[in-house]
Amino acid sequence: MEDQAIKNSSKTYDLVLEAICAALITICSWISLNVMDIPFTLQTFGILLVLFTVGGKRGTISILVYLLLGLIGVPVFAGFKSGPAALAGPTGGFIVGFLVGALVYWALDSLWLKRYKKSNISRLVVSIIEGLVFELVLYVYGVIWFMFVYTRNTGEIGLGAVLGMCVIPFLIPDAVKLLTAASASLRTVRIVKQK
Repeated sequence: MEDQAIKNSSKTYDLVLEAICAALITICSWISLNVMDIPFTLQTFGILLVLFTVGGKRGTISILVYLLLGLIGVPVFAGFKSGPAALAGPTGGFIVGFLVGALVYWALDSLWLKRYKKSNISRLVVSIIEGLVFELVLYVYGVIWFMFVYTRNTGEIGLGAVLGMCVIPFLIPDAVKLLTAASASLRTVRIVKQK
């Protein structure tokens, strides 16, 4: 009986934590800064902070909740966008790519890298490695999606043009967000029950 109460308490804790993380991602996606007509949001920062803090499983569930909220019409995406049209557009692959990247992160974390997160320094290094892999998956998935949708709707576009629009302008800001999220997670991870 006591074991069941502990399991129920743990499940409730996870649900509340995942809802809070989905809300954090939403708030970060709403914060936008335009530099030379290129919008930079804190969406990736929020997602990486969530993954680094709560781990692959709970982080992936949080991202899935975030995506489902957007899909059903809650304006959680950047620019207060929502609905299937936001996901079906040329940049929708980057939004869906958050989930694909999180699944890869979860696999890396649970299969190999979690055991190396013993000290703050090793946690920081491992988080940066996992974050770089996440970003790589996100870029690859997003670029392929962009090329497919753009070509279908508008006409042929070269890989160089897509990289110039969707990747190169974001490399430095995304690196800063990754390093900031990894550093911040050293503190936030202390207030979350780890599994």
